Amino acid sequence: MGDLFRSESMALCQMFIQPEAAYSSLAELGESGCVQFRDLNAQVSAFQRKFVSEVRRCDELERKIRYIENELRKDDINITEVLHEPPPPYPREIIDLEAQLEVVEMEIRELAGNTVNLKANYHGLLELRLMLEKANDFFADTEVIKMTSHRFSDAVEYAPPLPGQQQRGQLGFVAGVINLERFFSLERMLWRISRGNVFIKRSDVDDTSPDLNTGNQVPKAIFVAFFQGDELKQRIKKVCAGYHVSLYPCPSSAAERQEMLSDVRIRIEDLQLVLNQSEDHRNRILVAAAKNLPYWSVMVTKMKAIYHTLNFFNMDVSSNWLIGEGWIPTRDLPVVRNALARGSSKVNSTVSSFLNVIETNEQPPTFYRTNKFTRAYQNLIDAYGLCTYHEVNPALYGCITFPFLFAVMFGDLGHGFILLLIGLYMVWKEEKLSQIKGEIFNIFFVGRYIILLMGLFAMYTGFVYNDIFSKSFNIFGSAWHADSIPVPNGTFSGGELIMLDPLNSLNDVYAYGMDPLWSVAENKIIFFNAYKMKLSIIFGLLHMAFGLILSLVNFVHFKQYARIFLDFLPQLLFLMFLFGYLVFLMFLKWVKYSGRATEQVLTPGCAPSILILFINMLLFGNTEPKEGCKEYMFEYQKIVQIIIVVLAVLCIPWMLLGNPLLEARKRKQRVLTVATNGIANEAFEDHNNAVASAPAKPTASTHGHHESDEDEPMSEIYIKQAIHTIEYVLSTISHTASYLRLWALSLAHAQLSDVLWKMLIHVPISFPMPFGGIMLGILFTPWQFFTISILVIIEGLSAFLHTLRLHWVEFMSKFYDGVGYAFQPFSFKAILNGSYED
Repeated sequence: MGDLFRSESMALCQMFIQPEAAYSSLAELGESGCVQFRDLNAQVSAFQRKFVSEVRRCDELERKIRYIENELRKDDINITEVLHEPPPPYPREIIDLEAQLEVVEMEIRELAGNTVNLKANYHGLLELRLMLEKANDFFADTEVIKMTSHRFSDAVEYAPPLPGQQQRGQLGFVAGVINLERFFSLERMLWRISRGNVFIKRSDVDDTSPDLNTGNQVPKAIFVAFFQGDELKQRIKKVCAGYHVSLYPCPSSAAERQEMLSDVRIRIEDLQLVLNQSEDHRNRILVAAAKNLPYWSVMVTKMKAIYHTLNFFNMDVSSNWLIGEGWIPTRDLPVVRNALARGSSKVNSTVSSFLNVIETNEQPPTFYRTNKFTRAYQNLIDAYGLCTYHEVNPALYGCITFPFLFAVMFGDLGHGFILLLIGLYMVWKEEKLSQIKGEIFNIFFVGRYIILLMGLFAMYTGFVYNDIFSKSFNIFGSAWHADSIPVPNGTFSGGELIMLDPLNSLNDVYAYGMDPLWSVAENKIIFFNAYKMKLSIIFGLLHMAFGLILSLVNFVHFKQYARIFLDFLPQLLFLMFLFGYLVFLMFLKWVKYSGRATEQVLTPGCAPSILILFINMLLFGNTEPKEGCKEYMFEYQKIVQIIIVVLAVLCIPWMLLGNPLLEARKRKQRVLTVATNGIANEAFEDHNNAVASAPAKPTASTHGHHESDEDEPMSEIYIKQAIHTIEYVLSTISHTASYLRLWALSLAHAQLSDVLWKMLIHVPISFPMPFGGIMLGILFTPWQFFTISILVIIEGLSAFLHTLRLHWVEFMSKFYDGVGYAFQPFSFKAILNGSYED
């Protein structure tokens, strides 16, 4: 948890690597995942870099791997998981990998091409078999069966004219197979081009066959078109070609058709055997490839990442070293040095690679070492804005404040227990559930520890509220006199409401939480309204004050001591003079006024309204008290309030003018310093020119924003400070009021739970048995459904979003800049998981 307080210290380093050891050194750095490299060739085109040919080579290997993966998916072959992640292949191993992928790809492509041709022939023979089987029906009519002579050639048969017909030519026919949806259009077209001199007979195929192009099942029809004349024959064949008709030879003799049919069946059996053998061979190749493909994919991905990162490096003038720069966590500097040493030793390099830490004015990236528990809270903060380097991280404190503020709005022991069970289940089955791929589910799964703590804290606040599914439980007994309860023997039938008077309480303070008698009190809503509203103001003040204290921690760390007196102190005083005093009045009222007080002025009836007192304090007004009561709670309260308001108002010009006046003074001092040093600069002009011509080394003490501040006019500085001051003064009021959502959502959640109980559970209980028991069994299921869907899921999501807003706006605005950028090291693990962004 200590790693979350501030981002880790980063160092900008320069590494010198010999070219022969560059690949192995980057392989070691990729496994360690500690360096975020900078592109030193940003002005160079991607096609002009040193290792562009190697990157293209990896792209070609990735293309082959994708092709093989697609073929595996087509055949529904499962790809084995990578049990032991292989290292990146070294240059001498890349040739073997290329050869293996080339052989597998070529075999698959050859088999795919042969299979397409075999299947085309197979489907053609199937259609020919169907046509021959249907041909007997086509030639069964008298005018066709009496043909005495015929000639068989190119799918067209010629026969002598029918008996009784004039000898004007021979009658021919064309047989083929067509998609059923195209047949009717073909029939009309043939009728038009022949002017009705075509006789067509059709037979639909019962079993549909797959289309070779799409693979979908398409119904087909077998037809025979009878015609007369060679010219009409050519027209018919052209039309059939346009409609993608498969024409087949069909003898007009039954004996020849039977002989041809038996031959086709034999060829179909032989072709089916060849297809089965081809499928088996293809399956063996793909199964063997599926075992190695994940390892090949990992190796090629790592190899491409290495060459892509090497393109960030520069070559020195002597071409003996590759020079790279990158950000490294200070803690990991020994790890990087060891990785460079291992990379040099693997290739037996004569000179080891080395690392230099360089000074810079640039803002380093932000990096936190998170675990399964803290990663979800860090993601919530990063969604608003990444922490500035070395800024206090709100995620560390959000681990407790987030579930606690959620529980204040979601305080119910039963509903919190349901959330706790959901969180426990996801934590218990995290290895199994982590395999589920779903964007929405992954959001909840990553936040499983948040859900777990939210349920645990909701159970705690539900125990404090004495609320479990809108009912109360009696553990410590009641702190009220039995005589004050207007019910015989203190027994309730379920519909009575009583008025609780503080005068009848046995003890001033209940043992723990809420007295169970409040659940049947007539003034329950009034009491809970005041109780939860005041609690929300108290929690809001503590939360915002803690945010201001964290701003003090930032100022001390960045050595901005002037801002402690010009920003932190007036902001804290303004908050405490107004709302700190308001919280003080709340506690004073709780302590001072009691139902057992002997003086009338100290009875609850004379207790002044805190809200009215606060408004009168700001407006310098007053309200006439009741007879026998006092307007104020202590002596000199009016004078104290006037002083507090005046001091709070004085804090506004303090915040408004402090920083601009300090900046104006700094500029004036710099001008005087330059003028004073001008004479000395003239005396040593030659020396200064020589120094100025040398490259300047930046120091860690300089800040990059100084130059921009110097160039900015003073008028803009005054305007920005005025905006900042107005924003803080107004937000102090609005943010405090925003914490009232703790009260509003808590009260709404309790009332909605109570309404659901009375509508679905209380009604059947009031009926006599067994009718009441039957109704209870029927209505329990909808009560269970609405409790989980509305009160747990919808209300829980609403409370979660309100809690997130309280942290993002009300809390983090007091100290959080959030203008950093993430540390994204060169890591094989991140690249393979898809979380690496380049």
